[in-house]
Parts: sequence; C-alpha cells; structure tokens
Amino acid sequence: MLPFARVTIIGLGLIGSSVARAVRATMPTVRVTGYDGDADVRARADALDFLDDIADTAGVAVIDADLVILCVPVGAMGAVGAEIAADLPADAIVSDVGSSKETILNALTAALPGATIIPAHPVAGTENSGPEAGFATLFNGRWCIVTPPEGADPTAVERVIAFWKRLGANVETMDAKHHDLVLAVTSHLPHLIAYTIVGTASDMEEVTRSEVIKFSAGGFRDFTRIAASDPTMWRDVFLSNKDAVLEMLQRFSEDLTALQRAIRWGDGDQLFDLFTRTRAIRRSIIEQGQDDAAPDFGRSH
Repeated sequence: MLPFARVTIIGLGLIGSSVARAVRATMPTVRVTGYDGDADVRARADALDFLDDIADTAGVAVIDADLVILCVPVGAMGAVGAEIAADLPADAIVSDVGSSKETILNALTAALPGATIIPAHPVAGTENSGPEAGFATLFNGRWCIVTPPEGADPTAVERVIAFWKRLGANVETMDAKHHDLVLAVTSHLPHLIAYTIVGTASDMEEVTRSEVIKFSAGGFRDFTRIAASDPTMWRDVFLSNKDAVLEMLQRFSEDLTALQRAIRWGDGDQLFDLFTRTRAIRRSIIEQGQDDAAPDFGRSH
C-alpha cells in the first residue's frame, strides 16, 4: 500500500525536482503537483515534464494534497507555511527537506497551527541547482533523517518514513535539536570551511586567480565543489542553525590552535596521531557505503 496518493512539492530546485522524479519512478500511480515562486522555474519544470500538474499559487497546489513537502530555503519555510495555511487540507501531512530542523519546526508550527508537521532531511545533494539538476536516484542509499516533534502522531511518522524508503533512502529518526548538532559538524562546518578557504585563495594578492585554478590540487579542488553550493540555501542554513554551528566552530577553532602549535614546535607525534585517527574515519565512511573507495574519488578522466 502506498503511503500517500497525492503529493505536493513546493520549491522545484535540485531536491524538489528530484523528489518528483523519484516519486514518478518508484510510485507511478501517485499524483504529483508542483509549485515554485519563480515563474521561470515553473515554466522550466513544465517543459521537463516531471510533474502531473503545476499550480500558479502555493495555496492552489496544496488543495487536495495528503503530503506537502516544502523544498524551499530554510529561511522561507515560515512564509511558505503562511501562504498555504488557508488551503491546506485538515488531514494533510506537512514535511520539508531543510538541513536545520529546530527552527523549521518552530516556524511551521507557528504558521500552521493544528497541522500535522513531520520534518525530514534527506542528506543528499550536489553542487548544482535548478529543476534541470534533479534526478530520480538522488536518494538511493542515502540517509533521510526524520525529526518528528514530541507527541507526533505515530501513524503520520510511519507514513513519512515509508515515503522516503520508497524513494530509496535509508531512514533514521532523531530529535530536531540533536539533528542540528550532528549536521553542524558533518555538513554545515565543512561548508563554512570550504567557503572560507576558497575565499581566502581568491583574496590573496600574491597568488593570481589563474594560478589558483591552474594548479588546484585534489584538496582545494574538492573544497571548490562544496563552495559552489547554492548561496541562498547556505546563508539560511547558517543563520537558522547558528547556535549549533557556533558551538562546532568554537571546537574547531580550539583544535586548529592545537594543530598550529604542533606544527610550530615540530611535534610530529601529535600530527601523526591525528592523521591516523582521521584515516580511520574515512575508512568507516567507505565501509558504510557513503562514498566511493575507487582511486581519485571514482572520478573518470
């Protein structure tokens, strides 16, 4: 039995368009309606034909939905919730795909009093954006973290879990606050570091931009991939999850100071011990199927 019959996706970028394509591929009888606040994006999505219907307003999009997934920047969740409040069916479940959960839950609860809200975060994506960037297998073998609020309807939670499993994801549930702390260290801090390193290289007067591009070794090259992520989305992520990000950034700053001291004083043993521990983390990620063990990250040349 399918968990939902009528799904509405608001926000038709990489994640939203991938959800639509994945539903069509795995649950072809489910009707999928889409909406995006940008008329150009709606037209492009219409031309790509991965939806059954495209609405002209957010309210019209949700009128007969039994699952509504908000695939908009974290900072826009509350405003979009207010847009759909008057037209949202009483028995519909509202979910999302944002990468910080506590602020989203608060915003949607305020905008949609009495609605069934089951937040979720598919930990998947690429550096590309827009409806053309989506693909049906984006979630295969990736984790989706569901963060139901305290006292959530167990049946509603199970339906959202079943939905993501149908799309190929592995699903875990956790408290929203704990999710935000975990993602601050595994996703948000690495993005912040990548943006900083690429920005530093760009600002260095002694090194020209052409040299940065021409002589990019693997490490810097991989940082540029992360730093190419959608700027609106990541601006909102850092502002919405600022407490957890600042906590992790403080920890990182302290560890960085210790590393700086080890290099200054020639403490090779400390450096070797750190690098040995971090290699073990990399091996664990590969063993759990979260990355490719092939040489050069599986790149084709």
